[in-house]
Amino acid sequence: MKKPLNGERPFDEGFYGPNLGYVIELYENYLQNPESVDPDMRAYFDATGSPIDVKTSAPKVEASGSYTSAIQLEKTLAVIRLADNIRSYGHRAADIYPLKDYNPEKNLFELSQYGLTEEDLRSLPAGIICKDAPIPLKTCYDAIEYLKSVYTETIAYEFHHVYDENEKDWLRKKVETSSLKPKLKTEEKAKILKRLTEVEEFEKFIHRTFVGQKRFSIEGLDTLVPLLDEIVSESVSNGTKTINIGMAHRGRLNVLAHVLGKPYEMIFAEFQHAPNKELVPSEGSIGISYGWTGDVKYHLGLDKKIKDENTTIARLTLANNPSHLEFVGPVVEGYTRAAQDNRSEKGYPEVDFSSALSIIIHGDAAFPGQGVVAETLNLGQLTGYNTGGSIHIISNNTIGFTTESRDSRSTRYSSDLAKGYEIPILHVNADDPEACFAAARLACEYREKFQKDFLIDLIGYRRFGHNEMDEPMTTNPLMYKIIHSHSTVKELYSQKLLSESSVTKETVVQLEEDIIAKLKAAYEKVPDKKIEIESMNIPEYVEKGLPKLNTAVPIDLLKEINQQLLAFPENFSVFNKLDKILKRRLDALDGEGKIDWGHAETLAFASILKDGTPIRLTGQDSERGTFAHRNIVLHDNETGKSFSPLHLLPSAKGSFAIHNSPLSETSVLGFEYGYNVFAPETLVLWEAQFGDFANSTQVIFDQFIAAGRAKWGQKSGLVMLLPHGYEGQGPEHSSARLERFLSLAAENNWTVANLTSSAQYFHILRRQAAILNREEVRPLVIMSPKSLLRHPLVASSGVQLSEGEFQPVIEQPLLGENIEKVTRIVLASGKMAIDLADSLKNIENKDWFHIIRVEEIYPFPMNTIEDIINRYPNLKEVVWVQEEPKNMGAWFFVEPRLKAITKDGVDVNYAGRRRRSSPSEGDPVIHKIEQARIIEEALTRKHEGGK
Repeated sequence: MKKPLNGERPFDEGFYGPNLGYVIELYENYLQNPESVDPDMRAYFDATGSPIDVKTSAPKVEASGSYTSAIQLEKTLAVIRLADNIRSYGHRAADIYPLKDYNPEKNLFELSQYGLTEEDLRSLPAGIICKDAPIPLKTCYDAIEYLKSVYTETIAYEFHHVYDENEKDWLRKKVETSSLKPKLKTEEKAKILKRLTEVEEFEKFIHRTFVGQKRFSIEGLDTLVPLLDEIVSESVSNGTKTINIGMAHRGRLNVLAHVLGKPYEMIFAEFQHAPNKELVPSEGSIGISYGWTGDVKYHLGLDKKIKDENTTIARLTLANNPSHLEFVGPVVEGYTRAAQDNRSEKGYPEVDFSSALSIIIHGDAAFPGQGVVAETLNLGQLTGYNTGGSIHIISNNTIGFTTESRDSRSTRYSSDLAKGYEIPILHVNADDPEACFAAARLACEYREKFQKDFLIDLIGYRRFGHNEMDEPMTTNPLMYKIIHSHSTVKELYSQKLLSESSVTKETVVQLEEDIIAKLKAAYEKVPDKKIEIESMNIPEYVEKGLPKLNTAVPIDLLKEINQQLLAFPENFSVFNKLDKILKRRLDALDGEGKIDWGHAETLAFASILKDGTPIRLTGQDSERGTFAHRNIVLHDNETGKSFSPLHLLPSAKGSFAIHNSPLSETSVLGFEYGYNVFAPETLVLWEAQFGDFANSTQVIFDQFIAAGRAKWGQKSGLVMLLPHGYEGQGPEHSSARLERFLSLAAENNWTVANLTSSAQYFHILRRQAAILNREEVRPLVIMSPKSLLRHPLVASSGVQLSEGEFQPVIEQPLLGENIEKVTRIVLASGKMAIDLADSLKNIENKDWFHIIRVEEIYPFPMNTIEDIINRYPNLKEVVWVQEEPKNMGAWFFVEPRLKAITKDGVDVNYAGRRRRSSPSEGDPVIHKIEQARIIEEALTRKHEGGK
């Protein structure tokens, strides 16, 4: 610590408020026992004496070292505590509730509670507690009154929980210097009034014109729109090129109309159930995405190009969102990271946080109520998911459907969850548009400076029921008695501007008339005809399936890539056991060499990067692989430093990102889906630690990945790797719930595969990369292996990679050759097919049956299987064999399809576990018995009375 010179006091060095209180406490200890304080502080006190200025009436130190007024010192400490509490708890006494239905806790700051009087405060200098006020403050009384005024107005602050002192000090200065609330010009106020009038009249027009139709009105939180306007404006002026917004239903139509500029006539056409695609403005600034089945109007998103004359300067996107309110949050974060990443060069993508911003609008009941919010907030500062801070807004109408706040959360505020992530929080009265304006600016400035999340809790109310057919007086009569007599924010703000002569009454009336006329004119443009049912037909380019693509890679090129992947830096020491495994790959492409699953994957990735396709792979242990099979990121055995050959691959023409994810499924999968949608040229893969962990993110599968294209026209080529296979590990680590993906399979919405060779995996990955930029693109679900990762029957030769292709169906080699003798065809996929193949060595007579491996279960290869079945004239039986219970797995999906392609007299039967409520047995011994029974049943002759 710098020692003061020439009698300088600690005030000159920044001691005030809590810091001064701490120094005074140290000084008290020093007076009682100098040895009890740190040597530096002891030397400081020896040189300066009391930390209170001797020129004031504050306590002073006598030459002897004793102090004259312990009571005065206590008063000083009490004042400091009072000031600190105003800063920390001023929000509890603030004017942040428009309905005035919460009593402000003014008693928190009564002087008597601190043993103080007004005289005590007037006897102390203001600099003890506040030195950043924009006006001169002489005494602590002035300072306390000033602090109460700034911390208990229509913006309340919570940043006491932010640990970083630089951030906290920056925020405190912003509040206490009043730079947070710049004086608005008359034209800025008029602009806000115009926007509020547009917001209100839009809702009123819909209410009158489309009686009883759901719209999830914004009324009561009208200032959300000018708040968003200002965030967008500030961000774009700071150079942001992409802004992505996620929000649920309430106010969505208004945000679409006014923030994103969706034409009124398009929205009215959706209410009218009339065609609206021809109503897109001719300049093409609006991008509308529709699928063939469509979605309700308050789920739909929009793309807008913000232009300066004829130049696009930014892209503004509102993400499509289903009724699962908060699940769009991680999707929007994925959009934003995709916009920030530069994927054009090898290695990890370069990230530019300033280039894109995510704004996520939450409901006040949903923010604390839905766990995906916490999962998404946790992504905020993680390397693989950080977006440089998001601006979160709680659209807080203090009620969820009919449930009031006291019944929907255990915390004071709906925003309290954010405190655990050290996110600064502003509570803003939604009836004060200028406070919202100030909050928007602070959020943008904080995010730009610290690259962290910021939260605005916009507190308003809901003027009508949950939807426009709901009567809230039946369940919330007291609240709605207040609301029914409460003026709208447009009325309140126009009165304010009239009182200060910023506008005239004539201007206000004319403004309303102009907006109403504009709404009427837009409505008159809407055609009368209804949407025809043909519009729900699946497009031909989706229906026709995937094109035939060459996925083979010449053997010489594979060998070259293989050598590059195994070239480690000098003095890089790999763990001995792993080093031996990796070195075995050197000769795997030669002669009788074999390529296991992990090796085939690495070669596929390397060849895809060489083709110029960027790759992103995440999962809970994806760098090494849950089953120690991947080892893409290596660690030096001596230094712990990491090395990844794929990031340095000389031939790579695109970036490669791999990240171990947090222990979350929903937020991470949603993020990766969003990333892929926004960066469609990128091969994005998400890997579950075990396939059944996909249970935790079913909403993302159901609402986004499986149905997003049909509902919204939103294309995705996302790959999901779900480890699956029955190996006696119990119910939770056996099944990836194949049946759920098949039950969602329709309209060629995705590919579901359960593979039996590393070559198949190599080719299907390369096929997926090749379709990313095509209209036929679709997600890929792979039941990836566990024990099969190193199984010799799964390993493939180099020729299978260099000359082969993906095969939806594989016939078991050396079987079915005697066409006349085959009476049974056995079909299986994945591990079950390998178990069957492995058991063949114990069977002598194999002429009577044939085994078909169904590698691609959806789309089901009916024609290929039918051709094989028709090859055998004496066929009596087709048997589907699976590990899963009969009510799970693929049986329910394949049974009707097999029956459709078999001739009369040929039975379609099942071999596997009986129906169960749990996916598998819990005991490994019982598992082995069951597995042996299934195989025996599948390969035991029933016809002609013998085996």
